[in-house]
Amino acid sequence: MAQMTAEQIMEDTLIQQLISGPSQWVYRNDLHTEEELWENFKLKLERNNQDVLGEVPLSEQEFRQIKNQLSFGSFYEASNWLVGENGIAKVQVQRQDATLGTIRLRVINRQDVAGGISSYEVINQFVSSKRVMEDANRRFDVTLLINGLPMIHIELKNRSHSYMDAFRQIKKYVREGKFTGIYSTVQMFVVSNGSDSRYIAAAQDTKLNEQFLTKWVDQENQPVTDYLEFAREVLSIPMAHKMVTQYTVLDNEKRALILLRPYQIHAIEQVKEASKRQKSGFVWHTTGSGKTLTSYKVARNLLQIPSLQKTIFIVDRVDLDQQTTNSFTSYAENDVIEIDETDNVNDLIKKLLSDDRTVVVTTIQKLNFVMKRFVQQEKSKQYEKLVNLKVAFVVDECHRAVSPAKKREIEEFFIYSLWYGFTGTPIFKENAKTVVGDLPRTTAQQYGDCLHEYTVKEAIHDRAVLGFQVEYKSTFAQDDLDCIVAQLESKNELAIADWSIPDKEARLPKNIYLKEEHMLEVVRSIVNKSRNKLGFMKGVGQTYDAILTTSSIAQAQKYFALFQSVKNGESSIVIDKEVKRVLPDFPKVAITYSISENEEASIANQDEMKKAIALYNQEFGTNFTIETMRAYNRNVNDRLARKKEKYLVRSEQLDLVIVVDRLLTGFDAPCLSTLFIDRQPMKPHDLIQAFSRTNRLFDKYKKYGQIVTFQAPKTFEEKVKEALILYSNGGQNEVLAPSWQESATSFSETIMELKELVSNPKELNLEGMNQGELKKFIKAFQQFDKAYAAVQVYSEFDMDMMGNEFPFNPKEYEAYRGKYENAIEIIRIDIDPDPDEVEVDIAYELESVNTEEINYEYILMLIQAFVPSGDDEYELLQKEDQKATAEINKYIETLRKNNPKLAEVLQEIWANILENPEAYRDQNVSNVLEDVIQKQETTVIKGFADFWHVDEEEVAYVVSNFNEKNEKQPGENELKKTGNYQAYREANDNPVTKLKYGRSMIQNLNEVVKEEILPFRKR
Repeated sequence: MAQMTAEQIMEDTLIQQLISGPSQWVYRNDLHTEEELWENFKLKLERNNQDVLGEVPLSEQEFRQIKNQLSFGSFYEASNWLVGENGIAKVQVQRQDATLGTIRLRVINRQDVAGGISSYEVINQFVSSKRVMEDANRRFDVTLLINGLPMIHIELKNRSHSYMDAFRQIKKYVREGKFTGIYSTVQMFVVSNGSDSRYIAAAQDTKLNEQFLTKWVDQENQPVTDYLEFAREVLSIPMAHKMVTQYTVLDNEKRALILLRPYQIHAIEQVKEASKRQKSGFVWHTTGSGKTLTSYKVARNLLQIPSLQKTIFIVDRVDLDQQTTNSFTSYAENDVIEIDETDNVNDLIKKLLSDDRTVVVTTIQKLNFVMKRFVQQEKSKQYEKLVNLKVAFVVDECHRAVSPAKKREIEEFFIYSLWYGFTGTPIFKENAKTVVGDLPRTTAQQYGDCLHEYTVKEAIHDRAVLGFQVEYKSTFAQDDLDCIVAQLESKNELAIADWSIPDKEARLPKNIYLKEEHMLEVVRSIVNKSRNKLGFMKGVGQTYDAILTTSSIAQAQKYFALFQSVKNGESSIVIDKEVKRVLPDFPKVAITYSISENEEASIANQDEMKKAIALYNQEFGTNFTIETMRAYNRNVNDRLARKKEKYLVRSEQLDLVIVVDRLLTGFDAPCLSTLFIDRQPMKPHDLIQAFSRTNRLFDKYKKYGQIVTFQAPKTFEEKVKEALILYSNGGQNEVLAPSWQESATSFSETIMELKELVSNPKELNLEGMNQGELKKFIKAFQQFDKAYAAVQVYSEFDMDMMGNEFPFNPKEYEAYRGKYENAIEIIRIDIDPDPDEVEVDIAYELESVNTEEINYEYILMLIQAFVPSGDDEYELLQKEDQKATAEINKYIETLRKNNPKLAEVLQEIWANILENPEAYRDQNVSNVLEDVIQKQETTVIKGFADFWHVDEEEVAYVVSNFNEKNEKQPGENELKKTGNYQAYREANDNPVTKLKYGRSMIQNLNEVVKEEILPFRKR
C-alpha cells in the first residue's frame, strides 16, 4: 500500500517554507488558544502605538472595548473595517482615566508592506473551542497573522484526499461558527492536498461557492498548484500582505469580499509598470473574466503613481444604463479613493481642474463637450491647466467606448495622456476595421502593445469562465431548404445537389425567418425544450434565465406578443405539464430596445414599449413609464442579473429578456445560462461578446454557457469556429462542449461499460468484492452519471430515448445508485489508494440526480435578507416584505413534506426573526440554525443517557459516528459497558430484563437517532 504524506508532515514542511528567507513569517509555537492570540495582539498594538498611549498601557476594560470592535458579525464587516482611514485600519478607545479622553490606535496599514509597524507570524493547531455543549473543539491547521490578527487560514489534506475535502471542512467550521472572535478578521481561505491548491475570499457558509475556488497562475498563465510553490508565489511577504489588503475589492451591493484572480493581479502590475515608463497599451482579458473589476483596480492603483494627477475612466453611454457605473459605485463605496460620477459638463470640468487625486468616471460624449467648450478659450488659465493635465485614461470595452478618430482628438487636447484599453475581443489584422485615412485599424495600433493577455482558452482551463455549448438548429428540414433554394434559383433540385449548405443558406431570403411558422417553432423550443438548460432540476427560485436576440425591433416585438399568447393559453403551443409543475408562472418575459425620437418607426415602437412596460408593471408591481425608460432598463438588468438579494425570490425573477443588441456586451449576469439567437451570424468580436453573456461561473450545475441558434446552422457553425480560432489562439476545441452526437455516443459508451461490469445491480454482492473491483464499479458509475447529466442538457434529448436509443431504463438508476452509495461507504473506511488500482473521487456528488426537492441553503439565503447588519436600518418595503415572506413560508411548507423536523426548527427561527429582527443583527442564520440543532442534539443525548443510565460522552460518540447503513455502529460495545442496570431498573416503572437491557438500549438508540437527529443532517 502506497504511503501518503501525513498531514502533520505537510503542515511542518509548509511552515518551514513560510519562515525561510529574509522578511518572511515568524513561527509562533506558543499561540494555540484565543486567549493567547488576544494577548499577543495586545502586545503588538501597544508597541505600535506608544506615541498615542504614552506611559499608560491599555487596561483590561479598555482592551475589552477593542476586542468587541474586532469581533465582527461577518467577514464582510471585517473587510470593511480593514479598508481603514486613508488605508490605515484603527480602533477607538475611551480611556478609563477620563482626563486621557478618547484615542485611536493604528492596527494595520494597507501600504505598510514588510516594514514599519507590520509583523508577520504563522501559527498551527489552534484550538477553536466549542460554543455549545454538544459542539466539538476543532483544531485548525495553519493560520497567518498580520500584526497579530488572523488574515489567511490554510486547511491541508494529504494526497489521498481531494482539496475539496479541505474546502468542505472550512465550510463546516464556518457553519459551526468557529470563525468568530479574533478569527472573524480572516480574509482569505487556502485549501490544498499538496498537489492541488486553491484560494477563496472568506464568506459565510451559504455563500462559499466552490465554483470560485481559484487556482494560481504565473505571469505566463502557467498553473502553480503544488502547495510549496503556491506558498512561495502567494503566501510569501510582501505578496500575502498585498493579497488581503491591496488585491481585494469590497462589493457593497452584494456585501461580499472579492479577492482578485492571479491574471487580474498580473495585469494591474503590468499597467503600473507601463505607466512608470510613460507607455500606453491594452489588456486582453476574455469576456466574462472580470474585466470591469480589473479596470477599476487599475484606475484606482494608477493614482499611487506620483507623476499622474488624474485617472479618467471612460465608459460607453450604454454602459451607464447597464452595469459599469453601478459596479464602480458599489466597489468604491468602501475604498480609499473617491469615485466621481459626473452629472454634467460643468461638474466634469470642475473635477478635472480640482487638485484632488481622484478617479473620474465619465462618458466620451461629456469629454467631447468639454473640448468643445474650450475651442475659443485657448489662452485661458483653465485651458492651460486642462491641456497640461498629466492624466491616464482607462477604457473598458475600449473599442465600443472610444473610436480611433475620437481618441486622436482627445490625445491632441490632453497632450500628456496615457491610454489603457481593456477588451475581451481585440481587433486584429484578420478582422481589422475598414481603412479611414491613417486612423488605427487594430487594437495594437490604437492603444499600443498588449500588456497582459488572458484568452478564453486559458480562462476555461483555469475555471475562471465556462466553455460554450452551441446547438445549431433549423426550423425546417434539409429537403425543405433544397426545395426553397431550387425555386428561388429557377433550377431543379438535382442541379443544386452539389452546392454547399452554407451556399444554399446564403441564398435564402431573410423574410423566411420572419414567418410565424418559424417563430412559433423557436418559441416552442424555448418554452418546452429548454428545461434542463434553464436548470429546472434545481427547483423553484433557483432556475437560470436567458436572453433571446433577434434581427430587428419589429421581430422582437412580435416574439414578445407570441410569448404572451402562449402564456395566456391563446396559442397552438401548449406549455408542458413538467414545465408548469416546477414553475407555474413560466415564462416571465420582458423586452428592451432603444427608442429614438428620430426613428421613422419611433411612434409605433414607443406604443409597443408602453404595452410591454404595462405588462411588466403588472407582473412585478412596478410603475415605470415610457418617460422612465432608463429606470425600466436598469430594473430589467437588475432583475435578469439577480445580484441583489430581493431578486433571489421567485416572484421577483425574470426568465427571458428579448433584445436586439442591448445586453449583448458589457452585461454581467452569472445566473444567465442560455442565449437564444434568431438572427444571422454577427462579426467575430460581436459573436464572442454575445456568447460571453452566458459563460459566467455560477453554481456546480451550470457546466457551460449555452447557445442555441435558429438560422443558417451550417453558416453559423463556420462563423463560430472562425471567431473562436481568432480569440482563443487556435484553441476552439477546448472552448466548445461536445456536439449532441458526441455527447450521445459518449453516454452510450458509459452505459455499455457499466453494464459489462455490472449487468444486474440487484445481484451485486459488494461484501464479496475486493477494493480494486469496488473502485472499478464506482468509477464506471461516476462516468455514467456525468455522461447522463451532460446529455440531458441538449435540446435533442428526450426521456423517451431512455430504454430505446440509450439502452438504460431510468428505473434501473435507483438500483445502481443504491449499490454505488454502499460501495462508497465500504471503501471510505480505507482510502489510501494503491497506485496500481483505479483512482476514484470519494467525495463525488451525483450530477444526474433530480435536485428539485427543497434546498435548505436557499431558504437560509432568503431568510438572511431579513437580518439587519452593520449600521443598516431595518427597512423593507411592505410590498417586498410580503412577497419575500410568502416565498419563505412556501419553501418551509415544501420542506415540511420531506423533512418535518428541520422545517419545524427553521419555522421557529424564521418566526423569531420576523418578530424581533434586531435580536439577530449581524448574525449568520446558518450559525443560528446550527446552534439550535446542536442544543436539540445535546438534549436528546442527555435524555437518552439519563433514561438508560449510560455515559453521556459514550452516547455522544455513537451519535456523532452514526451511519444508518451500518448494522453495527462504532462505539456500541463501549457504550454498553457504561450501563448501570440497577439504577435504570429503580428509575423505571416497566424496565426490560437485565438480559435484554443492552440490546434494547442499542435498539432504542438507533430509533432515537433516526427519528430525532438524522433529519437535521439531511441538509
